[in-house]
Amino acid sequence: MSTHTLPDLVPDSKIKLPKQAERTLGSGLTVIAIRRPAVPLVEMRLRVPFGRAPLARATLLSQSLFTGTSSMNSIDIASELQTVGGGLSAGLDPDRLHISGNSLAAGLDRMLEILAGILTDPTYPADEVGVERDRLADHIQVAQSQPGHLARTALLKRMYGRHPYAVQTPEADQIKGVRPGQLRALHADRVRPDGAVLVLVGDLNPDKAIDAAEKALGGWTGTGRDGTVPPTPALEPGPLLLVDRPGSVQSSLRMALPAVPRTDPDYAALQLANLVFGGYFSSRWVENIREDKGYTYGPHTAIEHYLAGSDLVVAAEVATEVTGPALLETVYELGRIASLPPGEDELEQARRYALGTLRLGMSTQAGLAGLASIYASFDLRLDYLTDHSAALSAATREQVAEVAARYLAPAKAVTVVLGDADKVEAQLATLTTVERSAE
Repeated sequence: MSTHTLPDLVPDSKIKLPKQAERTLGSGLTVIAIRRPAVPLVEMRLRVPFGRAPLARATLLSQSLFTGTSSMNSIDIASELQTVGGGLSAGLDPDRLHISGNSLAAGLDRMLEILAGILTDPTYPADEVGVERDRLADHIQVAQSQPGHLARTALLKRMYGRHPYAVQTPEADQIKGVRPGQLRALHADRVRPDGAVLVLVGDLNPDKAIDAAEKALGGWTGTGRDGTVPPTPALEPGPLLLVDRPGSVQSSLRMALPAVPRTDPDYAALQLANLVFGGYFSSRWVENIREDKGYTYGPHTAIEHYLAGSDLVVAAEVATEVTGPALLETVYELGRIASLPPGEDELEQARRYALGTLRLGMSTQAGLAGLASIYASFDLRLDYLTDHSAALSAATREQVAEVAARYLAPAKAVTVVLGDADKVEAQLATLTTVERSAE
């Protein structure tokens, strides 16, 4: 019998953290600057608390943020950023408004000046907002024709019920009803520095970069509205929810299972259990339903973190005729990871993947900026990488098995299937109780 020798871990398993500095300004803005001089660029990430903001207005605001200030229109902003080799973009999640950008290291001051103008002096001109509103409404209408989007929408509602996280995409008609004046009011009310975190990473002197941020953003002041979101409700498994999509040649299978925040003692073991189950290409679930049976092309699982709670989400698109068998194999693999410890080699492979992706994620300026920004949103700093790396290295088979039993047992899953109900309901009903969506 042949044996496969796994390569040694990166010899230096201790993560070396880069030089950094941090300061909380009088306005309540926290600035973190990290030196990573690989190339003469600076990456910028700003996250502003935005929980419980009106969804349609907040979504359009994130898409219209760069439409103009009293001294620059959108074309001016773009061309000014281009002169320093940079750009800015914005997005929204259920907890925060986030602004990303980069520039040449020598252009940091100018990028921060432009950012300050956008934060403190936005105009949201009607014609520009109109263009963004139409574009966003079209984008949402296209998304709502995609089965993956519809399945996730149904899963979120099933997971969260009346919680603010239950709806994360507005309707196109809601977007069409938003006016520029409402964006200006929302910006004045919520785009505030108190509790926000600015991360700068690149070819910079950390203390001087913070000085530059303090100088440029000194006029950005004010306390934002409290957007604290209540804790997410516990998942209630219940019957499988079947959402009808007549004529669909595929079914979208979605599951949610309980998870824990990054700071929980169980988190490293849960991450490893998830990898063994379905979190990467060499996992049991992928091997089973993709490689062995050919039911799907790209099954994936991920632990999703929000400020108010964490969940593990399982997703696969499968052919209509194998919807029942695919669910059966998924439940089987969840039951297997929840009831049997992983093999030594299997666990080591998952561990190396986890440690490797951790290092890969911080190997570029953009990756490091993203990590530092996300962590800071959860009141963590880069030293978390060292602690988490040690926890991943130390987790035993017994710990992984114990955590898998607690969180990944199939009886704990919330399950949604979107597909041609007339063709898949009987298949699914042989495995579990099925409830058709009323919508």
